Amino acid sequence: MKQLLLIGIGPGNPRQITLEAVDALNRADVFFVLDKHQSNDDMLRLRKELLEQLVQRPYRLVQVDDPQRDGQAADYVGAVRDWHQQRAALYGRLIADELQDGECGAFLLWGEPGLYDSTLRILELVEGQSFSLDVIPGISSVQALAARHRVPLNRIGEPLQILPGRRLAEVEPIDNVVVMLDGKCAFAELDDPELHIYWGAYLSTADEILISGPLLEVKERILATREQARARKGWIMDTYLLRRRP
Repeated sequence: MKQLLLIGIGPGNPRQITLEAVDALNRADVFFVLDKHQSNDDMLRLRKELLEQLVQRPYRLVQVDDPQRDGQAADYVGAVRDWHQQRAALYGRLIADELQDGECGAFLLWGEPGLYDSTLRILELVEGQSFSLDVIPGISSVQALAARHRVPLNRIGEPLQILPGRRLAEVEPIDNVVVMLDGKCAFAELDDPELHIYWGAYLSTADEILISGPLLEVKERILATREQARARKGWIMDTYLLRRRP
């Protein structure tokens, strides 16, 4: 039987990888990494550095081109489903061609495999391959955000919502909301004077940026800082917590 590992490697700091993840890294014979062909692919570089630091046994690195999602498609859900099908076909080929029976392959997943990562769903679409699967949890950017701002994610008796930026406009009222994948900066459209924001980009890395304060006072600074950072690095990954004042 072929084996697959989905290993959560945290938001970017190798010291935040769990001991369970280190053990899993040293079980794998093959590591699959996706190349997005970005001019400054820090995620790809950090994955390779992580393997060099933590893996103490021989391994193979299989680097393949990542299928591109149509980010301008009018049908967002349809575009994501098409992208998942392309990735599923790619993963099926990798499992068939790069793993021998009895070998173990691994995907290194940014953050936490169960939170806004599609690999588990994509593997359900893989056809014609038989394999066992283990998932190793990791620290998410949500946890890192709360830790770096020194705030709890929930307040006593209150729920916590986690959602993508494109769904923020649907929340009314906003009380305690973590927002991820907000490429269009939905927070900038809010004019509620009772909201406080805890924002972070490149969390847990050397490039980490943190800004917090009343939303109406700091949102322009966040927008400017975000744009400068994106221009400098070529990409940005940010997360934030919006919280109504008690």
